[in-house]
Amino acid sequence: MKLLVSFSIAATIRFFVMISKYSKWIQDRVEVSTPLNSWKRVQEGVHLFTTDVNPYHGDLYHESPIVLFGTSYLLKNCDHFIIYIFILLDLLTGILLYFASKVFIREMYQRQQSIIDTYAKKTEDLHIQSDDEHSLPFYIALTYLFNPFTIMNCVGQTTTVWSNFLLALMLFALSKRLKFLTCLSLALEVQMNIYPFVLIIPIAIYLAKFNEKNKFLDIFVTISTFLGAFIGLNYTGFVIVGDWSFIDSTYGFIINYRDLQPNIGLFWYFFTEMFDHFRTLFLYTFQMNATILYLLPLTMKLRNEPIMLATMFISIAAIFRSYPCVGDVGFYLALMPMWKCVSKFMAHNFIVGTTMLVTTILAPTVWHLWIYSNSANANFYFGVTLIFATAQIFLITDLFFAFIKREFCLKHGLDIKIDGKDAKMGLEH
Repeated sequence: MKLLVSFSIAATIRFFVMISKYSKWIQDRVEVSTPLNSWKRVQEGVHLFTTDVNPYHGDLYHESPIVLFGTSYLLKNCDHFIIYIFILLDLLTGILLYFASKVFIREMYQRQQSIIDTYAKKTEDLHIQSDDEHSLPFYIALTYLFNPFTIMNCVGQTTTVWSNFLLALMLFALSKRLKFLTCLSLALEVQMNIYPFVLIIPIAIYLAKFNEKNKFLDIFVTISTFLGAFIGLNYTGFVIVGDWSFIDSTYGFIINYRDLQPNIGLFWYFFTEMFDHFRTLFLYTFQMNATILYLLPLTMKLRNEPIMLATMFISIAAIFRSYPCVGDVGFYLALMPMWKCVSKFMAHNFIVGTTMLVTTILAPTVWHLWIYSNSANANFYFGVTLIFATAQIFLITDLFFAFIKREFCLKHGLDIKIDGKDAKMGLEH
């Protein structure tokens, strides 16, 4: 009943804000809409497509052909129900996260119970509790449904609502061990935002855990299924459009970062100031940082915890991608309650929370001073977005280090002494 009431309230909030005078302002905010997920660009791309003009021949439309085909059908047949579709998808995302996290937490609890005899004494505060299976999924759903970032994302009618739904569907299918649906959902998401392709690694590791006979073969089959689905979807895009021009307008647009419109990310200011002959070097450096730079070390360290590995990859991609928005941030924040068991070691929650709150309020303020009042410049807005990104980096590093601390203390105990003195755990340089 509590869950049903929460979803009803969340839907009501979204509906009334979407029909209010503030919806237009939210849709135009650069923190919400980017050149990649803007609903206005989707509508213009569909208009070109329906008039037999290839929308990928210009620099306007950058969504996948699957999205182009789907939105053209919706705008033609369900134009008056668009806002309800966005609300429904956003609510379904919360529902899928609820049920997926319920399975993941149950599995973590069962695994804990099977090895609890190996834990050190007096570490009960670090254990996953039996009632966490019921309480934490509810908190995860609440965190998604009532997060201002996800509400603004839904009101802004960005295609990130669809991306979040696909990620949630992927996690739900993964929890049910539905290999094909998991890989298909990920392939659809990679078509929209190329960065989540790294999630195939934790997916393959997680599914292989349930295959005792041949884990390596299972990993190979999972990766092959994803690649097959991805190639098949791209060929479907070729059939829809009639040529391969969408490849450069989607993946090429994301990788080469052609639109310097300001957003909450780190790309726009840096490449506005960048000399052209250095651009390629730093572009690939930034893109590697958002994708493969952390792939091997995190996989090696978290190979036994694929869900934490997936959480880290989703968070890193949301922070360092070329066209981030608040909807990306809201999604990975909703996953944080799943890791309540490590909260004892998270030291920066207050600092991170207040920093994100202050920068969220300051961003529209300094934007107005820069664009409309001419009493500030781009440095003001970039300073706010840089601090916002720094707070997120503190959050995920704090989460990762807290997870490592918990694993260490479960094995060695909380009271650790060196030469008779209390020892302190810290990051090694």
